[in-house]
Amino acid sequence: MEKIKVGVLGCTGAVGQKLVSLLGRHPFFEISELVASEKSAGMKYAERTSWREASPMPGYVRDIVIKSPCEELDARILFSGLDASVAGEIESDYAGRGYAVVSNSRNHRMDEFVPLVIPEVNGSHIAMVRDQETYKKSGGFIVTNPNCSTIVLALALYPIYRDFGVDKAMVTTMQAISGGGYPGVPSMDILGNVVPHISGEEQKMETELLKIFGSYDGNHVSNADITVSASCNRVPVRDGHTMSVSFSTCREATSEDLIKSLCSYEDLELNLSPDQVVAYMDDPARPQPLLDSATGGGMTVTVGNLRKCPVLGWKFNAFGHNTVRGAAGAAILNAELLVKEGFV
Repeated sequence: MEKIKVGVLGCTGAVGQKLVSLLGRHPFFEISELVASEKSAGMKYAERTSWREASPMPGYVRDIVIKSPCEELDARILFSGLDASVAGEIESDYAGRGYAVVSNSRNHRMDEFVPLVIPEVNGSHIAMVRDQETYKKSGGFIVTNPNCSTIVLALALYPIYRDFGVDKAMVTTMQAISGGGYPGVPSMDILGNVVPHISGEEQKMETELLKIFGSYDGNHVSNADITVSASCNRVPVRDGHTMSVSFSTCREATSEDLIKSLCSYEDLELNLSPDQVVAYMDDPARPQPLLDSATGGGMTVTVGNLRKCPVLGWKFNAFGHNTVRGAAGAAILNAELLVKEGFV
């Protein structure tokens, strides 16, 4: 197919660079525009960006001149890696001008008609864009992906929620420093240490999951009836969020039932969707960031050590790559779904 022109908002930041890296080799998206703050506008991307990705900067983006957020763009889809302090207004403005905005920022996630989407879980929610005023007027709209830790929890719990019901869940996260952007947590604060607070993170996990698991009737989303308690910690790991999850099911299930359920995701036939959305590891010492962050190209959530919980019934460990599955890769997957469903 003819490649679709896309832009990256916040292109010089950590999420922006991950978006550029993944989009640089995408089969049907092509970066035509890069957007950053006024101080970066007018400079070539390679000149302005301190590249932090492990893979080389895609050659064809090196000489793209960065634009400011107020300029018109030659692109149909805009991927937003903007900081939350500026993302809300800029994303709304571009949606109003007819662009399809696929956002990684938190600003619009809980808006009534903005889909909060993980394609393998609640892809049907994407149709909510039809109710956005900007879509009715200009064809522009906003679609969001969840918080990076919420995505890992949602993918690990959803098959069990679907098959057996889940009414309560408790999660303790051990989150990588890259989740705080670059340069992240100062070394004197994180080396040999655990920081038991990440601003706003617990609330995101406790509320976003309800919308994601909620039922969409064509008009609005009714939140899922599930209680989530989250405790979030920053740990000295570069990439990948690890979680200890306890949960209670509404219907009786064996460990074999739950493992079978975990591995039962359907293939959506999207380019960035991995062969295994969730991979169960029959090893009590897995998953681990050093061993499992590259599983499925960073798009697979790994789960292990399913066992009985004396409080809620069951518990397991889950892991996902926060900047790939939890951020840039999640946004690109949402855009692929938009193309598949004819919204782009």
